[in-house]
Amino acid sequence: MERLRQTAYVHELEQRAKKSRVYTVHQARGLEIAELLNDNKHKSLYIKLAKEHNPDRLLRLAKSVVERKNVKNAAAYFMKLLKEFKL
Repeated sequence: MERLRQTAYVHELEQRAKKSRVYTVHQARGLEIAELLNDNKHKSLYIKLAKEHNPDRLLRLAKSVVERKNVKNAAAYFMKLLKEFKL
């Protein structure tokens, strides 16, 4: 019986971990930017950038980078433009 309760508890924890916990605009924008740039590995970086800078401007910049056909690494190009424009 105890083993069954532990298994149910572990299952409940796994289900909770899958749910998104986005509470602020900068978190939502940061995750959206990471998804657009196909760089979910660095999503915390994009959340931080969205917190420190204007999240809507960053999102527009990310969209413009993705629309460019000749860009091979959208995330790297986004960071380069971000540094140049100092948004």
